Amino acid sequence: MKEKAKIKLGVSIGDLNGIGCEVILKTFEDSRMLDFCTPVIYASNKLISQQKSALGLNVNFHGIREASQAVDGKINIVNVWKETLQIEFGAATDEAGKYAIKSLRAAVSDLKSDTIDVLVTAPINKKNIQSDAFKFPGHTDFLAQELEGNSLMLMVAESLRVGLLTDHIAVKDVANAITPKLIREKVKTIEESLRMDFNVRRPKIAVLGINPHSGDNGTIGEEDDKILKPSIRELFDEGILVYGPYSADSFFGSNGYKNFDAILAAYHDQGLIPFKTLSFGKGVNYTAGLHKVRTSPDHGTAYEIAGKGVADSSSFKEAVFTGIQVFRNRMEHKELIKNPLQKQKPKKAS
Repeated sequence: MKEKAKIKLGVSIGDLNGIGCEVILKTFEDSRMLDFCTPVIYASNKLISQQKSALGLNVNFHGIREASQAVDGKINIVNVWKETLQIEFGAATDEAGKYAIKSLRAAVSDLKSDTIDVLVTAPINKKNIQSDAFKFPGHTDFLAQELEGNSLMLMVAESLRVGLLTDHIAVKDVANAITPKLIREKVKTIEESLRMDFNVRRPKIAVLGINPHSGDNGTIGEEDDKILKPSIRELFDEGILVYGPYSADSFFGSNGYKNFDAILAAYHDQGLIPFKTLSFGKGVNYTAGLHKVRTSPDHGTAYEIAGKGVADSSSFKEAVFTGIQVFRNRMEHKELIKNPLQKQKPKKAS
C-alpha cells in the first residue's frame, strides 16, 4: 500500500470567478497538509499567481507539464493552458465555465490512468459549464459516464452520511424517477460503499419516504406503499439491513439518524437541507459507487464573497482528508480480499 506522502491528490480548479481557488490555496497554505498527500492542481501558473496576488495569500507552488512530474512536499500546478485569463470575481462568465471544464477533463483523464490517486473537485457553476461538448448537470453525472460503476451522491460529515436516490432533477420528476430498479441499485451501492470505503462491517441503512409522512398509508400519494416498501422488504430479505420508509420531517429532529450508518433520501433537498444544517459547513460531497475516489466540498461557487478573502476552507480541507481516507480504506479492503486470513487448522493432540 502506498505511503501517506506518496498519495497524489488531484484538484480541479472549479469556477475561476468563485471561491474555488481561494479554498484550495488556503488549504495547502498550511504546510502540514503536504505530510498527508502530494497536491496536483490542474490550472496554470499564471492563474494561480493571479489568484494568489488578488487574495493576498502566501503560497509557494511548483509548475509542471504533467502530473507524473509532481514533487512530494510541494504544491504542484499542472499547466493545462498557457494563456492569461481575465478573472471577474462574482461573475458567471462563459470563459470561467470553459476553463473549469478544461481543468476537470485533464484531472479525470489522469485519474482514469492512475497518474493521480484521488480527485477533489472545486465548485463549478452548473449553467456556464454547458456547451456542445459538455452537457451534464454537474460533476456527478460527468464522472458517472467517465468512470466505471454506479454513481451515488453521498454527503459525509464524520458518522453522518446522507445519500440520494435522485439528485439533480426537478421535484416534479422525482416520483416517476424512483423505481424498484433504482432503489435496488442505490441501496446496494451505498451498502457496498459503507463496507469498502468507510470500514462499516455490517451497515444499517435508513430510507426516507417520498411523500409527506411516507404517504400516510396511501392518503398522501401511493408511491411509498407501492414502490418503496416492497423494494425495501425484498432487499432486507436478501440480507441487507435496510429499513423504512421513514417520515422525513421528524427523522433528523428526533435524532433517529444516529441509529444508522447512512440515510438514503428520496431527492436532493430532502437530504441536503438537514445534512448541511447538521454539518455546519464541514461536510463533504463524495461520489460513491465509482472505481475511483472523488470528493468535493459541500458548498458552491459563493460568488457573493468571491475575491474578498473571507471564504472558509474547512469543507474543502475535509474533502481532502475524506478522499485520502477512502483511498486508504479501499487499498486495505483490496488487500483483505486478495490475502484473506487463513483459518489455522487445529493441532492434533500429541
